[in-house]
Amino acid sequence: MTPLGGDWHASDELAEVLRIVDESALAYQLTPTATCIEGEWDEVMSLVKRCHERVREMSAHVVTTIKIEDEEGATGKLTSNVRSIEECQATL
Repeated sequence: MTPLGGDWHASDELAEVLRIVDESALAYQLTPTATCIEGEWDEVMSLVKRCHERVREMSAHVVTTIKIEDEEGATGKLTSNVRSIEECQATL
């Protein structure tokens, strides 16, 4: 989510989003440029909607960008993908 028209860094808005995500009980991983969320479709979409609406209350203009990875039966990808890379790196 990118709030526009206010503080360039938007720290307050993004901290609020992270609070909402953290309270959701869904698995997530914060990165320097995004937040990855893992869960069932309806739960994730509901969370994204709540986050967007909250930032919209704080900013007159918000752009929300969503990337979706949908793999049947996959769970724990937030940690397993990173762990797989770290294991490969350890053998180099």
